[in-house]
Amino acid sequence: MLPDESPTMPVRTLVDLARTAEDLGYTTAWLPDHVLPPGEYGSAFGGVYEPLVTIGHLAAVTERLRFGTSVLVVPLRDPFVLAKQVATLHQLSGGRVVLGVGVGWNVPEFDAVGADHPHRGAVTDDALALLEHLFSGGAAPYRARRFSYEEGVFAPVPDGRVPIMVGGNSNAALRRAARYGDVWQGIPADPGAFAERVRALAELAGERDVQPALRIGWGGSTPVEQVADDVVAYREAGAAQLAVHFGEHEGTAERMTALVNAMADR
Repeated sequence: MLPDESPTMPVRTLVDLARTAEDLGYTTAWLPDHVLPPGEYGSAFGGVYEPLVTIGHLAAVTERLRFGTSVLVVPLRDPFVLAKQVATLHQLSGGRVVLGVGVGWNVPEFDAVGADHPHRGAVTDDALALLEHLFSGGAAPYRARRFSYEEGVFAPVPDGRVPIMVGGNSNAALRRAARYGDVWQGIPADPGAFAERVRALAELAGERDVQPALRIGWGGSTPVEQVADDVVAYREAGAAQLAVHFGEHEGTAERMTALVNAMADR
């Protein structure tokens, strides 16, 4: 994941880190999402920049690196506008966008923007169903529990599937990933716990191919060799992808390089 940004962090730092990640062979850079949190941005609430706008900027200054949200809080967004934004990013970036979604957790933030915290899971499911419809062509009318429309034309229709990544460790998150996702991203306590979730996901997904993934954190205090050992252990537990949150932006490029070097012979 790209680092937590402060209001004084130069945008150039994000550009440089994205280009460094691309040069080092990382496949995807992830950005967090909070709209109006009750506290300062940082370790709890991520970066200050809106992730979809930021992805548009970073995709324009890179060539191969993919970009995703980990995770975008769907119930805080208008799903029609979200669909338009993501489809546009997919087109402009040459298909290098992954929409990572979650239901959110912070009650004061939901209250601040007038969002429905008690029903956030159902709102997310309905939004994902709408996105699936719009991304496949979006013919009207569309009638559903929420977000119905009688007429309208959706464009640009994505050329190919926009990957959906569902984040969360709960059973509800696994069910959501099995129904709508291409990737499930957890934050497990250890490889054994992750392996259990991978088995549960496979049972729920049936014939659907949903890749298991996870996110870990490394701010530099743990020896890099131990982090590399953890990466191998999670890979053996079934992880098809692994994202690393490198913490504050100071030293992030060095930590990215150190981890690549540590993984070179594993």
